[in-house]
Amino acid sequence: MTRPALLAAQPVRHARILGVGGVRGENVVVNDDIAGPINSSDEWIRQRTGIVSRRRAGEETTVVDLAEGAANAALEAAGITGAEVDAVIVGTVTWFEQTPSLAAVLADRIGATPAAAYDISAACAGYAYGIAQADALVRAGTARNVLVVGVEKMSDFIDPTDRSISFLLGDGAGAAVVGPSDAPGIGRTVWGSDGSAAKVIGQTHSWLDYRNAEPGADVEWPTLRQEGPSVYKWAVFQMTPVAKQAIEAAGLTPEDIDVFLPHQANMRIIDHMVKYLGLREDVVIARDIAETGNTSAASIPLATERLLREGQAKSGDIALQIGFGAGLAYAAQVVVLP
Repeated sequence: MTRPALLAAQPVRHARILGVGGVRGENVVVNDDIAGPINSSDEWIRQRTGIVSRRRAGEETTVVDLAEGAANAALEAAGITGAEVDAVIVGTVTWFEQTPSLAAVLADRIGATPAAAYDISAACAGYAYGIAQADALVRAGTARNVLVVGVEKMSDFIDPTDRSISFLLGDGAGAAVVGPSDAPGIGRTVWGSDGSAAKVIGQTHSWLDYRNAEPGADVEWPTLRQEGPSVYKWAVFQMTPVAKQAIEAAGLTPEDIDVFLPHQANMRIIDHMVKYLGLREDVVIARDIAETGNTSAASIPLATERLLREGQAKSGDIALQIGFGAGLAYAAQVVVLP
């Protein structure tokens, strides 16, 4: 008996980003607004982080609202509709519902049903993880157009008195549409994680601790904390080699990079990475953190959207992007800007 043969998928050779979009929280929060509870000052925050202000969403604005705005902007930039999206991937750690996924809810909002939809929990690396998966889906022939969204409402997890991370954080969403291309538009992703250092960035305690607390017990809402010096050393000295590997994986050299799109974690981290990477003097460096803050999974696409909108970067530029954060998860790839 002859076994039936499976019908082969119809792969394409290349994929690229077709369009990006972004939405920031509607409220501008300057350093003086948050310096008091952490016994700090505008000068200290600027010197330590490079942040002048951060954008935070209002109480009525949800993570889905932010994601929808960014998604629609990316679809418009790519020249397609939600009905033409085959898969929706959302990177987030601030969606309160364990299930259903934010991606499924978003797909319905933008008219993408019955697109495949799922979330990624890779914190600040979530968007770069999503781009890696979208690239693979398109090239494998599993999907033609994939929407990747990085979205966070970090203000829901902020302790105003915390000096380790909370004053850094902002709210926003960035999105990209990935589709087929005649030429390579997304280089091989270099990614990984180090769970042995998972406690370096994370929640103060488990949701179970909050749920199971005895009435009157001093167990507060979980918020975010980090070991700042450890994160700084890891980002500068271990993520820079990862960024170099991504350049090499794309068959390029540092001199070929036109735009550097690092996770917007801290301006000093960005400056040190630029120094150690050996990029050209005229390379365009994303510094969206100064006015948006650290928006975790949303930071890279938001920085991309800003550079393109303001004309600092242009279509066809070769960009190196790298996300890194809790997990400790990281991912880097070279992309051609839409």
